[in-house]
Amino acid sequence: MKILYATSEAVPFCKTGGLADVAGSLPPALAGEKAEVAVIMPLYTRVREKFGDQLQFVCYDFVDLAWRHCYCGLFSCEKDGVTWYFIDNEQYFNRPDLYGYDDDSERFAFFSRAVVRMLQHMKFWPDVIHCNDWQTALIPIYLADDGVREEKFRSIRTALSVHNVEYQGRTGRDSLEYIFGLPSGWAEDGTIMMDGDVNLLKGALLCADAINAVSPTYASELKQAYFAHRLEGIMSQCDYKLSGVLNGIDMVRYDPAADKAIAANYSLADMSGKAECKLALQREMGLNEEAETPIIALVSRLVSHKGLDLICEVLHDIMKLPVQVVVLGKGDKRFEEFFAWAAEQYPGRLGVRLDYNEALSMAIYSGADLFLMPSKSEPCGLSQMIAMRYGTVPIVRETGGLKDTVHAYQSWNDSGNGFSFAEYNAYDMLHVIGEAVELYMNEKEAFARLRQRAMEGDFSWAKSAREYLNIYCTITGLPMPGAEAAVEAAVTEEAPAAEEAPKKRVRKTTKKAAEETAGEEKPKRTRKVKKADEAAAEAVVTEEKPKRTRKSKKVEEAAVEAAVTEEAPAAEEAPKKRVRKTTKKAAEETAGEEKPKRTRKTKKTEETPVVAEEPKAEE
Repeated sequence: MKILYATSEAVPFCKTGGLADVAGSLPPALAGEKAEVAVIMPLYTRVREKFGDQLQFVCYDFVDLAWRHCYCGLFSCEKDGVTWYFIDNEQYFNRPDLYGYDDDSERFAFFSRAVVRMLQHMKFWPDVIHCNDWQTALIPIYLADDGVREEKFRSIRTALSVHNVEYQGRTGRDSLEYIFGLPSGWAEDGTIMMDGDVNLLKGALLCADAINAVSPTYASELKQAYFAHRLEGIMSQCDYKLSGVLNGIDMVRYDPAADKAIAANYSLADMSGKAECKLALQREMGLNEEAETPIIALVSRLVSHKGLDLICEVLHDIMKLPVQVVVLGKGDKRFEEFFAWAAEQYPGRLGVRLDYNEALSMAIYSGADLFLMPSKSEPCGLSQMIAMRYGTVPIVRETGGLKDTVHAYQSWNDSGNGFSFAEYNAYDMLHVIGEAVELYMNEKEAFARLRQRAMEGDFSWAKSAREYLNIYCTITGLPMPGAEAAVEAAVTEEAPAAEEAPKKRVRKTTKKAAEETAGEEKPKRTRKVKKADEAAAEAVVTEEKPKRTRKSKKVEEAAVEAAVTEEAPAAEEAPKKRVRKTTKKAAEETAGEEKPKRTRKTKKTEETPVVAEEPKAEE
């Protein structure tokens, strides 16, 4: 199976959020399941600067986007069993940031158009193109539109992952023809229109062959108005092709026992390195060096759906607890200003960095004790998985992937791998934070067991990759990658046993045994000598009488009558299989018994002279 994974960002090339982690981990996991995988993404400035020396130029072509005739370069590299393609156009992608420009809709329309039109220059023609969010939402639409005129595009199936339904790619009605180059019919039939605007995500939901929400709970939530941002009707309409496959994380990359980016390595067998990481974090963030004080961490984009308003509401109450707090992220100006102000109010206890820094984020995951995610909505969430991997116990609101991965601590049976609250309420969150701090401060052994269960969680991509492959198989009708090879291997292993104990063609084996008993070498049988060969074998095998044929009927019956002598009882015991009635009567008459009345059926048999044939029968 050939899969092309289209994304706007991917680790290790560039990252702004969780999509990059997924795009960097899922394709190699699919390749590990024997699928042929390639990834395609834009060639941003930061990618060219960091990885330019690893990229190879493939070709260039021109891509038409509405009235534009645009240069399109194609570069590639090989990594982790996956071919990585990069779409080059300096007008659209030679910029310092990935997103946030007024022409983003045009930039990613070009990218989607280029993915479709540059397929002919790639190493394989895909069976499936897996798209992600609104930045690639035009790919299923362009495939459907081009497929009307070009048959080669009709064989490609598309899957769409919705990582955050809040971002839908909405633009004005005039952009349909002027920017995207699509005929007006797409608007007239309502496929791509919503509330008077072009809605790229809606069009992709209707055109894609499969839709995946990135967790089972999120798949259910998307059919509810509270979570779906006005797309709940479309999601319900597409329920027949909607799945919820939980994302995973790279368990090799995120491994505290081997991670070179953290202050000290540690594992379940030896947790001493965790204390060193905590001390390093306190020094990095300007916190008091207090080993026994729990650190609560927040690594997030500073936007409303992350539940930051709950934190703002009760931050002073949180700081009344014996805790330290660290915040890393950037986003809405109002949240950035609030946390900058709060850091001034609690020096030595509240550290804030209004940025995103990968190295610092890993220092926080490894050095903190508790990880706070009070999200209003969270499609999947990777931060809570990474935190648990590093022994930092999560505190989450029960929504989306947070509900699927974090199970609330239960003191009565010592179970769970974190803390959670259900209602979107600041004081419910505050209450759970208090419980977590109490457990950390006063029940060290119970907290250690809780931390151990969190670290033991399996968040690898193996299971999720197989679920994605099942989706691809469903929409393409192709077998699971590696299935045919597995069947052939199983047949090969069983072949020797089958040769040693053949169950069929018993007749051929019996004749061979007869020839070996006679001490003769079996000649090569031909059609001409077939009957003679069988007759010779029957003459040797005397213990078991072979099946009689019509042609030998009279000769055989005559031979039996000649063989019946005075030892009639012994003759009667030998033939066990359906001795004909006429033969038995002849034997009885020879033995001196009264001959029964003759019938028409036995007349010819009894009249046959057998005396003259007796010497031949004895030979």
